[in-house]
Amino acid sequence: MIMEVVKTSIEGVYIIEPKVFGDARGYFFESFSEREFKEKVGDIHFVQDNESMSKRGVMRGLHFQRPPYAQSKLVRCVKGKVIDVAVDIRKGSPTYGQHVAVLLTEENHRQFFIPQGFAHGFAVLSESAVFQYKCDNFYHPEADGGISILDESLGIDWGLTMEEALLSEKDTKHPKLAEFDSPFVWNQEQGTKNQD
Repeated sequence: MIMEVVKTSIEGVYIIEPKVFGDARGYFFESFSEREFKEKVGDIHFVQDNESMSKRGVMRGLHFQRPPYAQSKLVRCVKGKVIDVAVDIRKGSPTYGQHVAVLLTEENHRQFFIPQGFAHGFAVLSESAVFQYKCDNFYHPEADGGISILDESLGIDWGLTMEEALLSEKDTKHPKLAEFDSPFVWNQEQGTKNQD
């Protein structure tokens, strides 16, 4: 076993803790195993890897891609420290509007799996952070969507004051959850499905 999969308060959202082998020279761990991921999380085929670097106070999100280009993501922080958040935006879901937040750092090596049907964002708590994520669909700019990262009704503790927050102009214009018409629908038998 090279990774422990930790269930969260929302079904299908997982924290992944790799087994790290360390000694006086440093450390080694397998950051991804398709075989073990399929067995413990699901049969997800990742097709694109992304990396960003951000300075302290940067908040990115809460983003998603609209169907048919929806994305699941497996994210991690390889340098620095971030609060990472997934918000359930599946209409009809018993956890609609709820979120899971996890601290990802270069020390804890944690990864966070966010399935399709969730909005995703993070805030940088260290002087800078390098953030990596795997996606199971290619990026399509025309499918960009988002909900407001500043929506206080979501109850997210970003670990920053709004005076510290650095946001892109685009991220200040997303609607709040109450004003948002989600393109995702949940049902018990199939989980997330795209809205027709």
